[in-house]
Amino acid sequence: MRTSARRRKTAAAFWENGHIVVVVPAHVRRAERQELVDWLVGRVLAKRPGATASDDALAQRAAMLADRYVDGVRPSSIRWVTNQGKRWGSCSNGTGEIRLSHRLRAVPDWVLDATIVHELAHLLHADHSAAFHAVANRYPRQKDALVFLEGYSLGLRTAPT
Repeated sequence: MRTSARRRKTAAAFWENGHIVVVVPAHVRRAERQELVDWLVGRVLAKRPGATASDDALAQRAAMLADRYVDGVRPSSIRWVTNQGKRWGSCSNGTGEIRLSHRLRAVPDWVLDATIVHELAHLLHADHSAAFHAVANRYPRQKDALVFLEGYSLGLRTAPT
């Protein structure tokens, strides 16, 4: 939470680098601030309900998907990152780490699942070979997710910032 001497009437909440920032006018009494912050955070989260998934939640989701589609392979870690502006995810074969772009927090679950399966498949095949695609395409909506992400990325590029 931030306080602002310039704000006179309204408080605001918005996403910044994967976190919710709340700005409250400085004149709001401390006793009232927490209630205001809770209300604003609730409104922001209601617009993007999947945005608060933790890395533990990602690890559980990846384990379930790996058992179902990718021969039970496990990453050493899987987490959200904010430094991937052009990729949806990345996998470091040497360390087994998977990183997912924070931009995926707003996509439907099946698109996120397809991306996780794609990155898990890289733990078995570092390239985009036929063997890799045979594993990644075990997820039934892999191709649908690719189409979705192509359109989504176009929308991100044309959206006003």
